[in-house]
Amino acid sequence: MEHSQLLSDFREKGILHLKEGNGKVITFMKPALWKTEMGEDWTFLLFDLFQIRTICEPFSEVSLDIVEYANKPTIYHSPANRIIKDGPIVDGVLKFSLILEPNWNKLLFQISQPVLVKLDTKEATTHQTPILFPLLSPSTKEMFLGPDGDVKIIKG
Repeated sequence: MEHSQLLSDFREKGILHLKEGNGKVITFMKPALWKTEMGEDWTFLLFDLFQIRTICEPFSEVSLDIVEYANKPTIYHSPANRIIKDGPIVDGVLKFSLILEPNWNKLLFQISQPVLVKLDTKEATTHQTPILFPLLSPSTKEMFLGPDGDVKIIKG
């Protein structure tokens, strides 16, 4: 996946529509551009475990281990850090995912900040990649992770 044009467009506009390997368009956006009318079905994407601290309340070691050792794509619901002002936070909870697939992880690393993603947006785009986006997998799980180690499976 060629990242230079994707990064250039994202940095210039703050938003990027990209058709992934299954033909679905995903939209990446800087959290500062998110507006309430855009809906709540956005997820923060992280490239590194330490980024959790910037968007969520401090986690227990148990919760961090769950994220670090997950072997399937997972969307976590967790209490938002009080300093977060931008992004889809519902009743104090936000959604995030740590993306470990090497190509997508590298793109997120090069963006170098948490970004929002909305899946299957059906937006028009000239950008595409043959690489499948992990969160569009039918095996994607969802779970609630509390800062004290409480865990609830939302979608297994």
